[in-house]
Amino acid sequence: MGKIKVKQVRSQINCPKTQKLTLESLGLRKLGQVVEHEASPSILGMVNKVKHLVSVEETN
Repeated sequence: MGKIKVKQVRSQINCPKTQKLTLESLGLRKLGQVVEHEASPSILGMVNKVKHLVSVEETN
């Protein structure tokens, strides 16, 4: 599987607690922070849950 870069582009203020915990489990704690993950089904599911707060870029 490939890798993806996930960047937090919107604030987690006024989001449900489950979405805040999802961002934390992805490793995103600050606005503008970028993390790199393997594109596994579990990671893609977490990204899909908070897709309105993050941007995703595929890397090789």
